[in-house]
Amino acid sequence: MGKNILNLETVHQCNCFLGEKTFHPLVSIIDLSKAGWQQQRHLKLGFYAVLLEEHTCDCFLHGRKDYDFSDGTLLFLSPGETIEIGEKHEMFNIKGWLLTFHPEFIINTPLGQNIGQYTFFYYRKEEALHISLREKRIICQSFENISDELHHSIDEYSKTLISKQIELLLDYCTRFYTRQFITRCEANKKIIEKTGCIADRFFIANQTCLTGLPTTKQCAHQLQLSPAYLENLFKHETGKTIYEYMQFKRIEIARKWLRETDKTIGMIAKELGFSSTQYFSSLFKRITGSSPCEYRLYQKINVSL
Repeated sequence: MGKNILNLETVHQCNCFLGEKTFHPLVSIIDLSKAGWQQQRHLKLGFYAVLLEEHTCDCFLHGRKDYDFSDGTLLFLSPGETIEIGEKHEMFNIKGWLLTFHPEFIINTPLGQNIGQYTFFYYRKEEALHISLREKRIICQSFENISDELHHSIDEYSKTLISKQIELLLDYCTRFYTRQFITRCEANKKIIEKTGCIADRFFIANQTCLTGLPTTKQCAHQLQLSPAYLENLFKHETGKTIYEYMQFKRIEIARKWLRETDKTIGMIAKELGFSSTQYFSSLFKRITGSSPCEYRLYQKINVSL
């Protein structure tokens, strides 16, 4: 049987589904412990959503590991995303908050201009943010501030004040995700090692001359991660993007071949997928400080000494 998908295109439709009143047509915040849940469904959202699940036990949901905090979990959903909600009896036990805001609400606001920097809206649910008690208090206070403003009658200041409150909330979430990358340091190193292995297999198979460098999407698929999460993890741990990392890996292999083989510089450039020998030589010198010819000659001199 196909999935029973309910399309919730508007914030008002979401409010009706949860049995809540609509105080603003484009923004809503709901106390989930008071929500009137309906039957089990798959929901397709037409708006942004931030879901806070507060935990009363040491549960391991949404990718949480034993080295993560356990006082609450934040999920971020972007327009067009489909989510599955659990059985009805499970829903009644949910404690937390749900913030929804439509893309139209943030048009012509600083939040609308910067929404793309909050890449956690494109993470998988297994890459959720797990927060401490102190962090949860900050998040809950942000939700309460938004709720207070929503209960104020709509006026010329509403859009500015609410969008700023949402932006502040998302900035806190960005800070807490950075903290989570820090507490997951050892696990992150393993992911980087696995990515390195993917790159090595790719280069050994000479796939670069056919398809170019391995992409973030290709690596993320093999690692069962979202491209956005993998990219942010790499940026945090190495200071490099996936593309920059792959370039460095490719130069490492070029150095190895220059030291250990008699392949010409043109052959190396072609087999590693560079667009031209000139581009390869230019990039090699920029990264290593010497041209491929100079590097090979220097290595031969060192061996003979």
